[in-house]
Amino acid sequence: MEDRLADGVVTLVRWRPEHRDRLVDAVVGSLDHLAAWMPWAIDGYDQAKGDEFLARVAADWERGEEYNYAICSPDDELAGSCGLMRRGDGWEIGYWLAKSQTGKGYVTRASALLVELAWRLGASHVVIRHDAHNARSRAVPERLGFSRAGEENAEPPLPSACSGVHVIWRLERPA
Repeated sequence: MEDRLADGVVTLVRWRPEHRDRLVDAVVGSLDHLAAWMPWAIDGYDQAKGDEFLARVAADWERGEEYNYAICSPDDELAGSCGLMRRGDGWEIGYWLAKSQTGKGYVTRASALLVELAWRLGASHVVIRHDAHNARSRAVPERLGFSRAGEENAEPPLPSACSGVHVIWRLERPA
């Protein structure tokens, strides 16, 4: 599996233990932004949670179940995180950005790189889910040509901004 993906603007780098301090700093500096949408950020974030995340993603990577990457900006700032998670014969993309890194197109670029990786892995389709109230997350699958495939109820705990409904987007493998 590729430890590094790039498109000339963003670079995705496999999460490693040495990224912990940058990860924690990015999350802590964006908690007000992230906790509105991400259940894992509701109760704060610290070095122990960073270590737990990095250990989990390393184990998932080794099992071939998830491939999680740090999103790095053109000036090598940690912009956020994205991942490709196995879902049956397809894959799902998840992502978050540090508050200071939003609105720059980084998640769209990172997601496009993950779609290409999913096709190389033989996926039949790729899915993106987001809360119905999260307009910025909705823009990503729209920009990448995904089709709205439905909705589902979200599982608690629900962050403050969440509607409780996930919108599901799907992109089929090209013929």
